[in-house]
Amino acid sequence: MKIVHVSQPVSAGVAVVVLELAVAQRERGWSVTVVCPPTGWLAASARRAGIEVRGWRATRSPGLEMVVETVRLHRILAKLRPDVVHLHSSKAGLAGRIALRGSRPTVFQPHLWSFETARGPLRRASAAWERFASRWTDLVVCVSDDELAAGQDAGITADAEVVCNGVDTAKFAPGDRAAARRALGLPEQAPIAVCLGRLAELKGQDQLLSAWPEVLRRLPDAMLVLAGDGPMGDVWRERHPVAAHSSVRWPGHTDDSAAFYTAADVVVLPSRAEGMALVPLEAMACARSVVAFDVGGMRQSIADAGAVLPPGDLGLLADAVANRLADPFLARGEGRRGRRRAELSFDRRRMTDQLAVLVDKLTLTEGTR
Repeated sequence: MKIVHVSQPVSAGVAVVVLELAVAQRERGWSVTVVCPPTGWLAASARRAGIEVRGWRATRSPGLEMVVETVRLHRILAKLRPDVVHLHSSKAGLAGRIALRGSRPTVFQPHLWSFETARGPLRRASAAWERFASRWTDLVVCVSDDELAAGQDAGITADAEVVCNGVDTAKFAPGDRAAARRALGLPEQAPIAVCLGRLAELKGQDQLLSAWPEVLRRLPDAMLVLAGDGPMGDVWRERHPVAAHSSVRWPGHTDDSAAFYTAADVVVLPSRAEGMALVPLEAMACARSVVAFDVGGMRQSIADAGAVLPPGDLGLLADAVANRLADPFLARGEGRRGRRRAELSFDRRRMTDQLAVLVDKLTLTEGTR
């Protein structure tokens, strides 16, 4: 089996999933190549893991560069001649399916449909493209039932399967809270909420900041840790009225997310949209309670391991966070249930095995045509 994974994102959740799949498939004896922008976490990590990397210069958003980017990708794939091409996220899904036009078995994994984050005419155009591109898509892999339903509601007709994201439950495991706090320079006794992720409008950290004063009214010694970086980081730090409060910490990018989960009493995801985020799965694997808005995949991920709230309800968000910071027994119980869920339903081996079966089935079907 010769498989090529194509991704424009080179960091955060999409890149992590790409690397997990590439490594697992290489371990199966498959020939695996990752095609992505030549610099960044994904390219460097894949090379360290012994995975072949081909550089594909591509920007995050569609624009005038799309024609050149598509031509570049077409040339790379023509030289590689893979048995299967697995396209990750919207940019690779757009350029890859135009470049291939059904000439090779094609898997598309949206990791959140582009039309779910667009507005007005752009939303309609994005959905129309996905319906059209179904003819060049042998299999759509959705990361949650919500993502599958959104695609079906938009009229996308390509064959589709749900393969929930998975995490390394050995790397993300219950640890010593006090030791993690000492290592991160956090107070050992304070009630701490952690929000980890890219600082971007879609991830909604500004909503959590806006809810934070109500948490402080109930728990004046509480602390909020916003770990990560991104395009909205400077804007929020400079302009949000709560950003400079002494209870709010901005540690920036981290390569040790497990330490932050371990240090937390509760992990918060105030996202405006998701496919199926890795953060709640990682937090649950670390036996931490999770509070999140009810966007793509959250109910399916969290279930009884925390609270899933109506999107944008800041009052309920503050209440759910404060309740868990004030009641360690509640938070620990949800954390234990989360750990069991992560082990049983969201271990990375389940994800990689399920995807391998689908790819094998796809190539067998193609061979009989």
